[in-house]
Amino acid sequence: MGRHEVGHIDNSMKIPLNNGAGCRFEGQFSINKVPGNFHVSTHSATAQPQNPDMTHVIHKLSFGDTLQVQNVHGAFNALGGADRLTSNPLASHDYILKIVPTVYEDKSGKQRYSYQYTVANKEYVAYSHTGRIIPAIWFRYDLSPITVKYTERRQPLYRFITTICAIIGGTFTVAGILDSCIFTASEAWKKIQLGKMH
Repeated sequence: MGRHEVGHIDNSMKIPLNNGAGCRFEGQFSINKVPGNFHVSTHSATAQPQNPDMTHVIHKLSFGDTLQVQNVHGAFNALGGADRLTSNPLASHDYILKIVPTVYEDKSGKQRYSYQYTVANKEYVAYSHTGRIIPAIWFRYDLSPITVKYTERRQPLYRFITTICAIIGGTFTVAGILDSCIFTASEAWKKIQLGKMH
């Protein structure tokens, strides 16, 4: 990442992957609640690599705390599993993220805060002012002015009673239809046996 925006990380570790071809970024940092970006590039390196390769896999990208609840299905990790290994190695990748603040309130009234996001992306080859290709991976984000709130509630007793009545009523209706069909068929069979139907 560009050190001029995030600051140099003193406790970074370099671990070779795939026989020296590739690297893995893990970390977290705070961002302001205003539009902005962060990126992975080599443009601030003193010596540019001969053949930069920006193919990548995003295992996880999330904002805020992770909600550990079962019934909330949202886009808390929309880029999780994004695979760009078959992309042009010299291509830049631009991910445009729309971040939506999310509040989850459980039955006890305790609220937890997190963020969901949607993503659009494009891939392109970018040339520097010297004509050289310097690829990068950009994450441009903007926060939505709207907040999504999930509220967990117990089902009221009247709804349970209504559901039970609907099931019982449906059972009687189906039984009545079956009884009517069987009765009509048996009456028709009796008429055929008596010779009244031609």
